[in-house]
Amino acid sequence: MNTTQVAAFGSWKSPITSELIVSKTIGIGSIAIDGENIYWIEKRPQEKGRNVIVGYFSEMGIKDLTPSPLNVRTKIHEYGGGAFVIEQNTIYFSNYTDGRIYRQTLGIQPEPLSEKLDRRYGDLVVDRSRNRLICVSEDHSRTDTEAQNSIVAIDLSSGKIQTLIEGDDFYSAPRLSPDGKYLAWLSWNHPDMPWDNTHLWLAKIENDLLSDPELVAGGGESICEPKWGEDGTLYFSSDRTNWWNLYRRNPGGSVEILHEKSAEFAYPHWVFGLSTYVVGSDRLVCAYSADGCWHLGTIDLATKQFQEIKTKYTNISDLQGYKNNFAVFVGGSPTETTALLKLDLATGEPEILKRTGEIDIDPGYLSLPEAIAFPTTDDLTAYAWYYPPKNQDYAAPPEELPPLIVKSHGGPTAAASVDLNLRIQYWTSRGFGYLDVNYGGSIGYGREYRQRLEGKWGIVDVDDCVNGAKYLVKQNRVDGDRLVITGSSAGGYTTLAALTFRDTFKAGASYYGVSNLEILAKDTHKFESRYLDRLVGKYPEDRAIYQQRSPIHFPEKLNCPVIFFQGLKDRVVPSNQAEMMFDAIKEKGLPVAYVVFEEEAHGFRISENIKQALDSEFYFYARIFQFQPAEALKPIEIVNLT
Repeated sequence: MNTTQVAAFGSWKSPITSELIVSKTIGIGSIAIDGENIYWIEKRPQEKGRNVIVGYFSEMGIKDLTPSPLNVRTKIHEYGGGAFVIEQNTIYFSNYTDGRIYRQTLGIQPEPLSEKLDRRYGDLVVDRSRNRLICVSEDHSRTDTEAQNSIVAIDLSSGKIQTLIEGDDFYSAPRLSPDGKYLAWLSWNHPDMPWDNTHLWLAKIENDLLSDPELVAGGGESICEPKWGEDGTLYFSSDRTNWWNLYRRNPGGSVEILHEKSAEFAYPHWVFGLSTYVVGSDRLVCAYSADGCWHLGTIDLATKQFQEIKTKYTNISDLQGYKNNFAVFVGGSPTETTALLKLDLATGEPEILKRTGEIDIDPGYLSLPEAIAFPTTDDLTAYAWYYPPKNQDYAAPPEELPPLIVKSHGGPTAAASVDLNLRIQYWTSRGFGYLDVNYGGSIGYGREYRQRLEGKWGIVDVDDCVNGAKYLVKQNRVDGDRLVITGSSAGGYTTLAALTFRDTFKAGASYYGVSNLEILAKDTHKFESRYLDRLVGKYPEDRAIYQQRSPIHFPEKLNCPVIFFQGLKDRVVPSNQAEMMFDAIKEKGLPVAYVVFEEEAHGFRISENIKQALDSEFYFYARIFQFQPAEALKPIEIVNLT
């Protein structure tokens, strides 16, 4: 019997609720392996965003290791990463609240190792032979200059800090050779970001200090993820061929590519501790992105022969090795919740160790992504993933086309991932189409595609989002009168720029987005303080360009409703960015809403806030487009809505 109901798009009742999303899902990442034990960090919205180290033990199963209220997270570069390391059953980790390094031997309560200073630490490495940690330090103790970055050693007995290398603006990825005699690391300087231009260094350790650093690679290329092989060979990735491919430094100092492929074997280093490959005794296991999806492969270290490992996973991260016979990683697909996986490299069989959510959703409610390549400005091609409306219980009235949400991802040097994203399914199961755009500047399509955004932020990204929406309208797949754009952080800027400087969209949602580029250039943290030099122009020399592309200066050009979401502890994009835009739109008389969260910083981590934001955005669209949601939603104030 066919029980399909006919109802307007947007009014479909869905089992994928905001409560389901926040109450039964966690984040998993930062995998580490010590002996036969596997460790990772769980990000728990249900515990106000607390990060907990969890261990998988063959005899005891899965156990939480970090006692409350400790929170394994670092504020370094504001985005963090590389917050813990484990060796010989002892964990060293950064605690978010006080910034101190703690030491925890399994079965014993953690104790602080470092002093309570105005420093932040990341990318921790154990230097066992010298009884110390090596890590990146970001010193905020001076008020007359920007934070000072360096690589330091922290004595495990006294907690005393010793500087190993300083002088560059940024450092990352200190990696100790297997024999403990050499240290490799990355550095870069303003105005470069780590995906623009980095340098890979190598130095011998003599008398506990670094001696005669050698430049291995760098200069006009992005070097990522230096790692050591068991025989002392140094590996890394570089985009010198337009794609992040894998290389190695041979004993004589020469550098060779392992396998040339039009694919990305790395990810931009927004955070510390990323891992997309692992080196075994005879082969290298790697994750790589091609055509917007992630894959697994191996490279024979003797012959350099490449072979793909067939899996169903389209999003792969945090790849680590396990005795050369297993790969451990976080994997996701469009139809299953993301999971921590242990893959047998001999059989290709995966074992699920932990899922991000034990949620059983009938496939009849899940929208599968379609790869979209569409024409855009200057006769170029841009890319996106389109999710059509999908709910097995409903059909729309004849001739009605669905509203479309266009997602502009953050970064802007990032990319849309292809896995089961319940926040996307929240919309599609209610009758929305959803277009996740990989606009020019996104990663996954080579350095040249990434560089399309240089000098053109607020133009290329906006054009690609607009043209993606128009492409679907032209195909008669979505309603051109109900086009919405949404985004967070840098994606929030693209959202506001599209709403201000184009007339394609009929509503928008900005999550901690940028409205004034000048303020962003003058009032942000060190890591991104010169990011706009490449994306927009030098400041203040190019101030006119900053003003021309800042939506705050052109409220008269914005003629549709907008909702803003903002954390009041945000240091990356301070709340004044949203407040100024809200006030301008309010003064103009357009419908506008402003939802603030006092405890949130850059990105929402607390379950009740994530839930409120999602439902409030839905309530906003329902009022603007005048459809009746199937469920009762908590009202929010929408100023100027009659």
